[in-house]
Amino acid sequence: MADWTQIKYETSDSIATITLNRPEKKNALSALLIAELQSAFETAGQDDAMRVLVLRGAGSDFCAGADLAQLEALSTRTIIDNLDDAREYAHLVRTMRGLGKCIVAAVHGRAFAGGAGLSAACDLVIATRSARFCYPEVRIGFVPAMVAALVTRNLGEKRAFELLTTARVWTAEEVMLAGLVNTVVDDDNFETAIDELTLGISRTSASAIQLTKSLLYQVDGMSFEQALEAGALMNAIARATPDCQQGVRKFLKKD
Repeated sequence: MADWTQIKYETSDSIATITLNRPEKKNALSALLIAELQSAFETAGQDDAMRVLVLRGAGSDFCAGADLAQLEALSTRTIIDNLDDAREYAHLVRTMRGLGKCIVAAVHGRAFAGGAGLSAACDLVIATRSARFCYPEVRIGFVPAMVAALVTRNLGEKRAFELLTTARVWTAEEVMLAGLVNTVVDDDNFETAIDELTLGISRTSASAIQLTKSLLYQVDGMSFEQALEAGALMNAIARATPDCQQGVRKFLKKD
């Protein structure tokens, strides 16, 4: 296991929990934290025993966004330096989307800016009722640039524009109605709800989850005909998996 200093990585049965561990900085996204997240997701992706990944934050918040001290330091560097830094976050998001396992964001407290983008990069989001979401970048002349790709795909252009340009703080219920959160639970029931959700997913077919995730993120941007053809190909691939073949035989034996 890697010697990570800004995240915690824990496993229990088939569930891996990755915790952002800079509570004194509201889990702000430093270059090191992003690099450690990248490493942790790659580690979990290569572990066949892990079926579900949970991403959460230590302390009072999920993630307050980019580390502004680091952002200030980079402001005096070249555009190339800043582009290289920004691409590390983009690489992390691509890794999360390409990982053939379900990633669940468990959000409490604040999920702001890049932190809100990080939760949007997950496949499912469960949030406490007291959680708050915001993209405040425009207040300081910054642009929520990379998260725009995630937010627009989840919400559509009009709602995404509202979310990214008003810098308004949204409640968990509002974000759920908009489409960025799947489930909102009472704060006291948060841990139980996380366990129930992840345990349920871990009991499904690993290959079916992998293929479904691949198909969902693949069809975005395709024409209707291309999406149907991609679905047909995935259907044929799924039929050849041991999970599907065993599942069909098991079902038929019930009759």
